[in-house]
Amino acid sequence: MKRIGMLTSGGDCQALNATMRGVAKGLYNIYGNEVEIIGFIDGYKGLIYEDYKKLSPIDFTGLLTRGGTILGSSRQPFKLMRVPDDNGLDKVEAMKYTYRRLRLDCLVVLGGNGSQKTANLLSEEGLNVIGLPKTIDNDLWGTDTTFGFQSAIGLATEVIDCIHTTAASHNRVFMVEIMGHKAGWLTLNAGIAGGADIILIPEIPYNIDAVIAKIKQRAASGNGFTILAVAEGAISQKEAAMGKKEYKQHMAEVLEKYPSVSYAIADKILKKTGKEVRVTVPGHMQRGGTPCAYDRVLSSRLGTTAALMISREEYGSMVAIQNHVITSVPLKEIAGKLKTIDPKSDIITEARLLGISFGDD
Repeated sequence: MKRIGMLTSGGDCQALNATMRGVAKGLYNIYGNEVEIIGFIDGYKGLIYEDYKKLSPIDFTGLLTRGGTILGSSRQPFKLMRVPDDNGLDKVEAMKYTYRRLRLDCLVVLGGNGSQKTANLLSEEGLNVIGLPKTIDNDLWGTDTTFGFQSAIGLATEVIDCIHTTAASHNRVFMVEIMGHKAGWLTLNAGIAGGADIILIPEIPYNIDAVIAKIKQRAASGNGFTILAVAEGAISQKEAAMGKKEYKQHMAEVLEKYPSVSYAIADKILKKTGKEVRVTVPGHMQRGGTPCAYDRVLSSRLGTTAALMISREEYGSMVAIQNHVITSVPLKEIAGKLKTIDPKSDIITEARLLGISFGDD
């Protein structure tokens, strides 16, 4: 009897359930009745505190189109994994104990950067672990795309589409703040798909005067409105030149005055141009809803590949997609690495040729 543990960790996204379904269906078709799947509640928290439930085939029925996660999720920061909890419990030892007490053959971790770092830690501690790449930010190293990313692009694009009509009606400057603290993949793709005039991402620090110049250029050419797609981690050239400590203090002051970075940028535009500015923050809408067709296919492929890897005892890796081929990369090679946008990449050049400004020209 194979005993497989599974958990979903970090922020949720649209295709977590679809990916778990892929793993489960693959395992049931490989092992038949000779496999038992145990789901840990609320991610690593369930593994630490022995909160789990045994799952059966019926639990995975209807999950292909269902967003969220049937197991629940929570954030357990990697930097705190070696720090005992309030009762002095060693979290790493507790996870190892739960794994061994349940006689698991493998732990499948669906998560983003921090979750895969913890997965690698457990692998280095001697547990059999397989990772699956989850994040709407698409910033996981070693894979071309992550499940949830395409679904989030669709939602963010729809917001920009809706903003277009009201922006044109009132000749206003509109900003749509899109998720992505350290990487601008979601903002870039949704911005291009939604026809944004200005895209601000963490990888390309902006100059507010260049942003304003683009707005004025559009007004002079007869376009009374401008739409900006702004990553929540957008950073100015002045801020990019700050030291880490200085920047942290600066951002604390900014967020004390404004709800988010976009509102701070909007205020600068208003003061320098007198133009009415509106900010739209879709927030967690970008994580919710039904997975798109692309993510359903990707999740199914990633999940079944994880099942195959379990049958081959290929542990210590994360399932990935590279050049449209499903493959795997060692956890130790991707743990702690962030995949960001190269400012000189083709997609940036192509966006500029569309007339999109990144606020740096």
